[in-house]
Amino acid sequence: MRYLDVNENYKEIEKAIYLAKHKDVQLLIFPECSLTGYPPRDISNSSCVNFNLVQSMCDRLQSVADQNDISFIVGTIFKEKEIYNRALLFQPNKQIKSYDKRALWGWDNDNFAKGNSDGIVEIDGVVFGIRICFEIRFPEFFRELYKRNTDINVVLFYDVADTDDKERYSMIRGHLQTRAVENVTTTISVNATSPFQTAPTMVFGKSGQCIKECVRNKPELLIYDFEKTVNDFGENGRTSISNSLINW
Repeated sequence: MRYLDVNENYKEIEKAIYLAKHKDVQLLIFPECSLTGYPPRDISNSSCVNFNLVQSMCDRLQSVADQNDISFIVGTIFKEKEIYNRALLFQPNKQIKSYDKRALWGWDNDNFAKGNSDGIVEIDGVVFGIRICFEIRFPEFFRELYKRNTDINVVLFYDVADTDDKERYSMIRGHLQTRAVENVTTTISVNATSPFQTAPTMVFGKSGQCIKECVRNKPELLIYDFEKTVNDFGENGRTSISNSLINW
């Protein structure tokens, strides 16, 4: 996804939703701040956002979910009493759910308040954990999800660079793979693509196997059919040792 202004971003999001619906997708995931853009790369700061327009777009997105029987997660800047870096879950004929980024540093600290929700949602019997960008660096945020027995963890990124930084891409890819392995949980990441993508859009299985990965710097729709599976020998081993180490 390439970031434009809010109206143009909305058009791209809606177009992707209709494409996904045509391909029988049940849940579509967009990157961090995909509706508004991310400060200061796309806008000077979070206070510049037209929050009335954001609310209007969210109302329209809920109508799209209702009318098309599809769920989707959209990243946006959102204002309540304070301004948050938020992931919004839209589901047909259900209340919107949200998760606000908690690992704030640098630009995030300059623009957002720290969230306090757990980021755990259930969609059609599948339990999802939602995390945002910088949180991938910290095992603790994902151990929280392990304790709640999530089936899939999703990470929304806005991690791009002005030069082609393949080493950073590889490093963040490694973080994602490790989070999948250590928590025995399928892990999905979604990132922007422009100028140069420095975190992947991909799916790791619960033993760290690469199931699908988009081509870097190229917008595309990655489709993955998730099925719950019984843990194999190694997965049972990691679960057993993890459970013995965790203070429940």
